[in-house]
Amino acid sequence: MSNDPLSLDEAGEWAGLWWLPDDPDETVPGVLRYDADGGLSLSLIGAFEDRITSTPKPGVTAYHEGTRTWDVIHGSAEQREITLLGTVPRRSRRTFGARVASPDKQTVTATVAIIGAHISGDADPAFATAEVSVEDLVLWAASSVFEVFVGVPDGKIDGTGRISVKPVEAQSVVVDDTEYRLVHTHTLPYFEQRKGDAVGRVKDTVSIRVAPAEPLSLSVALHEASLVQDLISLATHRAAGVIWLRLEVAGSELQLPDGRTLPRRRADVLYSPAALGKHDAKVVDYHRVFFTCDSLPFEEVLPRWCEAHGRLQAATNMILGLRYAPARFVENNLLTAVGSAEVLHRNLHIDEKPFPKAEFTSMREAMLAQVPDEHRDRFQGAIRNDPTLRDRLYALAARPDQEAIAQLVPDVDHWTKRTTRARNDLAHEGRTPNHSIEELIAIVEVTTAVVILNVLHELGLSAERQRGIVRDHPTLRYTSGLAREWLVAPESD
Repeated sequence: MSNDPLSLDEAGEWAGLWWLPDDPDETVPGVLRYDADGGLSLSLIGAFEDRITSTPKPGVTAYHEGTRTWDVIHGSAEQREITLLGTVPRRSRRTFGARVASPDKQTVTATVAIIGAHISGDADPAFATAEVSVEDLVLWAASSVFEVFVGVPDGKIDGTGRISVKPVEAQSVVVDDTEYRLVHTHTLPYFEQRKGDAVGRVKDTVSIRVAPAEPLSLSVALHEASLVQDLISLATHRAAGVIWLRLEVAGSELQLPDGRTLPRRRADVLYSPAALGKHDAKVVDYHRVFFTCDSLPFEEVLPRWCEAHGRLQAATNMILGLRYAPARFVENNLLTAVGSAEVLHRNLHIDEKPFPKAEFTSMREAMLAQVPDEHRDRFQGAIRNDPTLRDRLYALAARPDQEAIAQLVPDVDHWTKRTTRARNDLAHEGRTPNHSIEELIAIVEVTTAVVILNVLHELGLSAERQRGIVRDHPTLRYTSGLAREWLVAPESD
C-alpha cells in the first residue's frame, strides 16, 4: 500500500462494510467512490433506514414525508478505517413484496471522507497534526533538494553533469502555540526502464505541517488548509488549489519492545476545497509571483499572515474571489473590488473621522433641533461622522510605498473620483451611464491592485519589492497601462 497522500485530483474506490456509529453491529456492504471533482458517493448493497416513522399504537408503524439524514457513517475498507461526514441518502430502492427476493440498494452522498480514522464529527479533536500541499508551494518556498551541475570546460558543454539530492532543513515558526513547518519530502533516486529509454527520477514534495499544542479537529484542519491556500493564492496572484490534506491521528503512536516508537497513523481527507489542485500541472511563471520566501522569509510571513488573515479576511476573500471565480459581468466585479476596498479600510482601523468628535456632536445637535419630532430618529440615523468612499480610497492609496502607487495610479484624485461615481451610480441607479465598459474595467483592475498592495504592505513587503511588482508583474504592468489610458484627468479638467 502506497504511503503517498491521496491527491484530491485522483479518483479512488474503497469496497468494505459500513455502519452508523450508534449501531455498529448492523453493517452493510458497499463501495465508496471518489470522482476527483470532490464528489463522494457510497453505493450500498442493503440500506440504512432513511424513512421517518412513528408508532401511533403498538404494532402499527406510520411512514411520514421526508428523509432521514445522518451526520456520520463509519466504514472499514481496504484495511483502513473510514469516516464519512455530511451524508445524505440520494436514492433508496427497497424490494419488499417483490416476486424474486433481492437485497435493497441505497446511494448515499457525503461532503467529506477521512480515509484512515474513525471520528465522531468535524469538531472531534482527534488529530495531532495537519499537513497540506498546495499548488505552486514549491515555487513559493524558493528552496529545493536538487543541485544541478553541467560540465562546461573551456566554456563548452561536454555532455557531463550530475543532479544531486541534499535534504533541506525544515523552516518552522510558532504562532499562538501552533507550529508551522515548511517541509521538503523527497524520494530516493530510482530509474524507470521504458521500451525506448530510461528515466532517472527523484520527486521533491513541499508541504506545510501544522502542529498545535493540543489535538485539533477536522474543522480546524480545514481552516488551516484554507489559510495556507489563501496565502499562496495571494503570493502568486492566482487560484491556488489544494492538492492533498493529510492528518496524523492523536495517540496512535506504538511503542516497540526495543524502545523505538512507530509514527502516528495517518489519515487522508477527501473534500471539495475552494479550488482543486492539480498535482502534475505546470508551475506558474516566476514573473507572475508577488513574493516568495526569498523576498519575505517563511518565519516572518507566517505570523503576519495568521494575524492578517483573520483581521482582513473579508477583504482578502473578496479579492481572492476575483481570482477563484471571476464574475462574467464587469458590474459584479466593480462592486466586489470597491467593496473589498471599503472593508479593508474599515478593518485597518484607520482613524480618519471627517470632523472632530466634539465639533460633530455640536453640529448634529444643531441640525436635529430643526427636524420635526416624528422624523428625528430617521434623520439622526442618517447623520454619521464616517469617511466617504472617496476618503477611504485616498487613505488606502496613501499606505503602500508611494513610488509604487505613483507607478500604478498616476492620478489618484481622478481614480478616486471616477471610482466613487461609478459605484454610486450602480448602487443608487442600477446602471453606470457616465462610464464606458473600458473605464469600468480599468477601475476594477486598479482598485483591486491598490487593495493587494495594501495587503502586501501589511505583510511587511519591502518598498523595493512593491515597486518591482508594479514595474515587472505582467498583470500590474497591464493595470498601470489601463490607469494611464482611462483614469487620468484630461488637461481641460
